[in-house]
Amino acid sequence: MTLLYDIIESPAHPDLSGLCDALGYRRLVFSTQRKAISSLKREPPDLLVADFFYGYGNNYAGANVSNLDVLLHSLRRFAPDARIVVLADSGQIRHVPKLAELFRLHAVVGVPARPSELEAALGGTEWHS
Repeated sequence: MTLLYDIIESPAHPDLSGLCDALGYRRLVFSTQRKAISSLKREPPDLLVADFFYGYGNNYAGANVSNLDVLLHSLRRFAPDARIVVLADSGQIRHVPKLAELFRLHAVVGVPARPSELEAALGGTEWHS
């Protein structure tokens, strides 16, 4: 069974419970990346869905592109084949290519997202926003 990590850090994050049920995925929900990182060793995911926030200025000490860098470095170590789906709002999505230069992203979905976009991103088809 496919294990999906659903990291919800934004009120715009879509509810993936119904879609995961329909796809037969087991879904673990995390309210912080720290909690997700601590679970990586025990149960590495097949798929990760997370909200993207660009690191303007020195918000991330200049070492990281976004809020996802540390999580994705950990994912690379413990679940190197996991598919990464990034959710970004219209003000943030233009910065996602900077993250994609560092990490292989399976899909980028703009939020609010249409159900068909989410299904394509989570269902395994190659789809990019």
